[in-house]
Amino acid sequence: MNMPFVTDQIITDWQEHYPKLWGNQSLRLHHALASSELFSDEALADLIDRSPREAYHVNYSQKTPGNPPKRREGQIRGLSGRDVIDVVRNGNIWVNLTAPAKTNPAYGQLLDSLYAEFEERVPGFASYKRNLTILISSPNVSVKYHSDVPGQSLWQVRGTKKVYVYPAQAPFISQPALEKLILGQLRETDMPFEPWFDDFAQVYDLEAGQMLHWPLNGPHRVVNHGMLNVSFTTEHWTDELRKHYAVNYANGILRSKLGMKKLSQQVSGLSYLSKLAIAGAVKFSPLNPQKKKLYTVDFEVDPAAPEGVRDIAATTFEK
Repeated sequence: MNMPFVTDQIITDWQEHYPKLWGNQSLRLHHALASSELFSDEALADLIDRSPREAYHVNYSQKTPGNPPKRREGQIRGLSGRDVIDVVRNGNIWVNLTAPAKTNPAYGQLLDSLYAEFEERVPGFASYKRNLTILISSPNVSVKYHSDVPGQSLWQVRGTKKVYVYPAQAPFISQPALEKLILGQLRETDMPFEPWFDDFAQVYDLEAGQMLHWPLNGPHRVVNHGMLNVSFTTEHWTDELRKHYAVNYANGILRSKLGMKKLSQQVSGLSYLSKLAIAGAVKFSPLNPQKKKLYTVDFEVDPAAPEGVRDIAATTFEK
């Protein structure tokens, strides 16, 4: 089911001053994808049917106010894609399709079209290592407070969700926590959170046909409104983002191995060049602390089970 992606203009409300905000402030834009066949039940069911185990996650979290206490990893077995979507619609799970472009090239064409628009509209913006991930989530599901390493945007296609975006600075994200996140020593959903952080969040009710882009590493969390939600995230790198990555990577090594405390995050000058050398030397050597992530699977998607979740004996897989 390889449907071509046809577009004229994806972002429909671009303003001439937006390039000054792009990457520096949270920016909510309108897009033309809410009616795209690529995100219909039929297309999503086909993706689920054809996605290998390494190309999806299915998660469950308790329905609690604020930051959910735990996210569980599950598996899909013996169900069609349509069955899974029905469970999502009536349950308490979300399905994360991490490589849709490998299953259907139309999603790769969409990704290229999105970034082509931004690169045309934002002077100097040139992206690479881009990715698109589709999220199909149950009514009222909450996604825990977290931060992402690459540049990130959230595109709402169906349903409505509340998105909390926090300042990309201490105390909302500390320098040591960011370093651990980049080094793979801290999962993105294990970022420290305090309820009072919400007092300083920008809060958006993101509706179908809207997208949200925020500054690099900006912490955020999400709460669905009371309906099935379909959205997708896009991530990218630029030369400038890679500089910040390299500096924080090197700082993490210097902090953990040499006990250094006061570490600059500047991305220019001799300090930056020395840290770039450190990051390159460690990253491509046996000293690299980054390892494959280990996931513990302890439930199976089950239409007959409460919230669509049936407990199973725990197993693990690497990714």
